[in-house]
Amino acid sequence: MINFLNLEYFLVAAEELNFTKAARRLFISQQSLSNHISNMEKEFDVVLFNRTTPLTLTYAGQALKARASKILELKDETYHELADIKDFSVGQLVIGLSHTRGRVILPELLPVYRDQFPGIDLKLVEGNSSELAVGLLHGDIDLVIDLLPFKVENIETVPLCEEEILLAVPDAVLEHAFPDRFDEVKAQLSRRVDLNLLKDCPFLMINEGNRVRTIADEMFEESQITPKVVLETENIETVLALAAKGMGITFYPKMFISSHADIHSKLREIAPLGFFSLDYQKAHGVLAIGYHKGHYMSRAMKEFIRIAKETI
Repeated sequence: MINFLNLEYFLVAAEELNFTKAARRLFISQQSLSNHISNMEKEFDVVLFNRTTPLTLTYAGQALKARASKILELKDETYHELADIKDFSVGQLVIGLSHTRGRVILPELLPVYRDQFPGIDLKLVEGNSSELAVGLLHGDIDLVIDLLPFKVENIETVPLCEEEILLAVPDAVLEHAFPDRFDEVKAQLSRRVDLNLLKDCPFLMINEGNRVRTIADEMFEESQITPKVVLETENIETVLALAAKGMGITFYPKMFISSHADIHSKLREIAPLGFFSLDYQKAHGVLAIGYHKGHYMSRAMKEFIRIAKETI
């Protein structure tokens, strides 16, 4: 029978290839570490290390090292699962999403979840789509709320609702670009947005890595346009506020408008700002929750997904 403590000590020794450093890392004596390794060698009746300088792994040691991490990970997942089954009174859930989307979604979702499961420690990780995908892939984040598709492998997704990216166009930009055709161009945009019509206008863009930026770049590429980008920023609310001041055109999710209509009414009072639907398939998407297929799915995750589907 495998002794997990022996296995954990072996793995550290196999990583360090130095018993002194490994013992220091484990906060045990070198003699104690040697005893644990010797016990494993007796259990499996093999030699795991070549006692040379520097220390090296035997073929058996290499084989065990390749398996050790998976065995210990499976042990941890098993303990987590059994703890969930025994008692769902405590736990932790790490949720990843953009700070702007969080402001829209979380006030509707988290109070409901907290009311039902007060013992779950909720943690938020905010970032752009690329950062969140990496966190999900590496196991630093349990669930990510973002637009489909998630651009990492081994991710299972649960659709929540439809989402649309709109084009936010200040009247001031149109008046400057089309002084003699302002009403005509605005009416045309209301019927159908043609990015070629706006190719010489200034644009305000969210930084690369954000899904809205990715969709915008794909639309520009499809239209064979190199936009005149006058400013890039990480904060999508900043680009909207600057658009409202007449500095440029930007792309903005429809969900964010409906969530705080009063704010946007005030923005339009400062400078008229029109929101137009884009006649591009990529601008019409689905908001979803994603989780890693290969990681243990806790009850905390399952219940969060259930409440999200019922709430959003």
